[in-house]
Amino acid sequence: MPRSLESMLPDSPPGTTRFYRRIEEKLGASGVRSDRDLAGLVEKRLPASAVKALARGGLSESEIYQLVIPRRTLAHRVAKREALSQEESDRAVRLARVTAFAEQVFGDSGRAWRWLRQPKKQFTDRSPLEVSGTEAGARLVEELLYQIDDGLVA
Repeated sequence: MPRSLESMLPDSPPGTTRFYRRIEEKLGASGVRSDRDLAGLVEKRLPASAVKALARGGLSESEIYQLVIPRRTLAHRVAKREALSQEESDRAVRLARVTAFAEQVFGDSGRAWRWLRQPKKQFTDRSPLEVSGTEAGARLVEELLYQIDDGLVA
């Protein structure tokens, strides 16, 4: 049974963790202290500026256009000063969650991003970042990260 992400950080201060602060930074958001808060962000829809925050957080433009929102759609949202759709917000939150978790597990941003972008046999030679394009795929990536964190996978 998958563990909650909050349970991964028992030594963090109650109510606020480095993990959720990383997600806040990656989304340009505030007030994120739990998975419930992340769900609330998706329901309310993220501002288009969250895409810039994702880029500052490590995602390349091509990764954003492939995994979150197409370039033309983003240009349209920005021009009309529209928020991302719930689906786009969900994809942004998913990638922020997975990448923040990888950084937590590896303890080093550079190592985490190399791991996220390198194809893995477990994912039929696709990278964990590519697999995270769907919720089901993101769960597989998170499970592998749990195993790495627990020392079960080299």
